[in-house]
Amino acid sequence: MRNLCKNLLVASLLLSLASCQKDAPQTPDAELKFSVPKNFPAPVYDFTKNEVTTAGFQLGRRLFYDAIFSRDSTIACADCHISFSAFSHVDHPTSHGIDGLFGKRNAPAIQNMAWRTTFFWDGGVPHLDLVPLNAIQNPVEMDELPANVVRKLNRHPEYPQLFKLAFPERDSITGASMLQALSQFMNMLVSADSRYDRFVRNEPGNSLSTDEIAGLNLFREKCSTCHAGELFTDQTFRNNGILNDFSLDKGRNEVSALAEDIGKFAVPSLRNVEKTPPYMHNGKFPTLQSVLDHYASGIKNSPTLDPLLQNGIALSDTEKKQIIAFLKTLTDENFIRDVRFQKH
Repeated sequence: MRNLCKNLLVASLLLSLASCQKDAPQTPDAELKFSVPKNFPAPVYDFTKNEVTTAGFQLGRRLFYDAIFSRDSTIACADCHISFSAFSHVDHPTSHGIDGLFGKRNAPAIQNMAWRTTFFWDGGVPHLDLVPLNAIQNPVEMDELPANVVRKLNRHPEYPQLFKLAFPERDSITGASMLQALSQFMNMLVSADSRYDRFVRNEPGNSLSTDEIAGLNLFREKCSTCHAGELFTDQTFRNNGILNDFSLDKGRNEVSALAEDIGKFAVPSLRNVEKTPPYMHNGKFPTLQSVLDHYASGIKNSPTLDPLLQNGIALSDTEKKQIIAFLKTLTDENFIRDVRFQKH
């Protein structure tokens, strides 16, 4: 909580300083622009305050892959959010950071961030522009101060000019422009071109197999209360019964301090879920099969267990196979392989 409060205070100051500067008009960029997929709802992020431009996106991408954010320049954002695994930390139960240290939670995928209402497993960050501060200041991730990062960027032989191209109205690199450049990059990480998407948009030549259709119907019946809509999350916080002892991590309670939030964690999106093992906030389950086995017969009871899971979710082996077949249709290979999002 102390680190979170400090993060939010620093971010508020940085963004307040930026708002005092006169905004220069930006012309629409024909080469690169954020757009909403046809089957998606309107985004939450306010692009009027930080429009995506080619220069801003390219700067954000470079920052994302640069270890300059960490105390000893060894850890970059991309070290825990890897492009080929939908910007998650595949095969690592929890994120790793500076000095070989490990965090206590699994690194979530970075995708469709413009639609998020809160961030992280406990929802402790309310705005995308504030998200990087968590990793920068976390002592087991980057262990650095935002002010130090800004100083390093201003002393860098190339970054001052790159920031001037992206934010011509600002005389020097600020914490706000650093965060907004990263947001421009992350906002462009839109995954909406899976086989499922092409199927629901009725695009020619795209169909699902018998098992995949059966899995979709089962998913809608048994899973879609929590994994709702085209984002495949209702963005709530729930205790899904993977633990009954939360002494090491109380989840949403660490932000809200409410007893009823002990053991509740954010419902993750299932887009690209095939590519993002291990699963759950602590990386407990290595496969989709083990996740469904848990819901069918492994629920652990505790005072805040979600009422929908009191009796588990009845699933036969065939139904599990069909749901997994459907979940694999959510894999967006074009997103994962998009060279625009990889290190340049």
